[in-house]
Amino acid sequence: MVTGHVDERVESGDAVEHVDVVVVGAGLSGVGAGYRLQTECPGRSYVILEARDSIGGTWDLFRYPGIRSDSDMFTLGYPFEPWRAAKAIADGPSILSYVRETATKYGVDRRIRFNSKVVAADWSSDDARWTITVEHPDSPTSTVTCDFIYCCAGYYDYDQGYAPDLPGIEEFTGQVVHPQFWPEDLDYAGKRVVVIGSGATAVTLVPAMAEGDNAAEHVTMLQRSPTWITALPGQDAIADRVRRHLPAPIAHQLVRMKNVVMVTGFYQLCRRRPELAKKLLLGATTRILGDPDLVKEHFTPSYDPWDQRLCIVPDADFFKAMKRGVADVVTDRIERFMAEGIQLRSGRVLDADIVVTATGLQLQLFGGVRPTVDRSAVEVSEQFVWRGAMVTGLPNFAYCVGYTNASWTLRADLTSRLVCKVLNHLRDEDLASVVPVAEPGLTERPLLDLSSGYIQRSIADLPRQGDHGVWRVRQNYLIDVTTTMRTNLAKTLHGTPRAAVRRGGPVDEPAGQRPEKAAV
Repeated sequence: MVTGHVDERVESGDAVEHVDVVVVGAGLSGVGAGYRLQTECPGRSYVILEARDSIGGTWDLFRYPGIRSDSDMFTLGYPFEPWRAAKAIADGPSILSYVRETATKYGVDRRIRFNSKVVAADWSSDDARWTITVEHPDSPTSTVTCDFIYCCAGYYDYDQGYAPDLPGIEEFTGQVVHPQFWPEDLDYAGKRVVVIGSGATAVTLVPAMAEGDNAAEHVTMLQRSPTWITALPGQDAIADRVRRHLPAPIAHQLVRMKNVVMVTGFYQLCRRRPELAKKLLLGATTRILGDPDLVKEHFTPSYDPWDQRLCIVPDADFFKAMKRGVADVVTDRIERFMAEGIQLRSGRVLDADIVVTATGLQLQLFGGVRPTVDRSAVEVSEQFVWRGAMVTGLPNFAYCVGYTNASWTLRADLTSRLVCKVLNHLRDEDLASVVPVAEPGLTERPLLDLSSGYIQRSIADLPRQGDHGVWRVRQNYLIDVTTTMRTNLAKTLHGTPRAAVRRGGPVDEPAGQRPEKAAV
């Protein structure tokens, strides 16, 4: 398998390493990007720069009890590498093993450089090249140049989670833990635990900490308001039957498409007929818990389904823990912390030995890097997104973000294929660079339409989407998969011919004929 090469070029008297493509991040998306680059752009050299010391990204970072995906693995997994395990909704360690095994199987792991954190990236219009500054924990900062950057670093801050104001937290004599930084030696056996939050992390932690040999005495989920939660089987019976009778690659694709259609259909139902969706969700929860009053108080949100991301609990484990009495939910607001626990606005006190602040993430675009063009800052919040992958004002730059209403990898893999299409377009048309240029009069819309707190806290800092065509960021894989790869790149991307660029300096041309620099 040809994976490209890393060569050395001499510029300005110094040896500077240069590769065709730099991928930022060696998580689920970065490994998938490496595979696509190898198979669809075999002549391109590439390297994956990973800030941490291992493969896996999110699935290596998060180590809290019960960590799992809330998407099925037939859609969260790669389309080119079948998911073979029994569980359709898999635990974190299984997902991590799958990512690492895939990286090894296709040789992507040999292209990863660990402990290499990208901290700056500057585009030179004269050279049509990015200069990337890389920090290492135990060695001097290094520099690498590339023709194209593909950022697969996710969308949240790895160094810090969201920390809301918790009055009196310093008075609490117990232990406070954030799921993003779970202590390996945390012993919660026989202790009283309060989990603050009601999102995917909270509903995962509650049953995991309430069961098993190391089970807590009792786990309480403290929420300000209810979240839409629904139970799904952890194992896909249809997938199991299909996999028994068909080769793994074919079975994987069939089950993948089946799940895409089901998830898309339910999402559309939620958006088009929210009252019917509410009835279905509440009815299912009531059947599991057997207590309409409990469902009304703690599991009936004030917003419509999919105004925020829907929480999935496999095999109803969260609800079953409540029915067994080892866990409960309290809907109230924090007045203040006390030495022995949390005082609520209702006057009730929740005694606690351990408080877990499952209060959410901090969004961070491009892995925290703020790209510059000709050493000038680009105000990303004023730019438009093209095909959900490239940004106006940033030449030869793409980023990977998954769907908010479906599996991350569905869009991630589609974006990687689109990046390869763009790279091949550069080669075929003998272009040094391409950059999307917004149409005149393009109507501006927020990039994401969820009302979730972690999105609303950062929405003003994100680039915008338009209202039509390549400028609209759809949350619909069935539409995207039929349109993205058919995009007319010459029509929607502004290209600079390679002949107009001389590496190491501008081309000497008559006045008025020098190619324009990328619009910032």
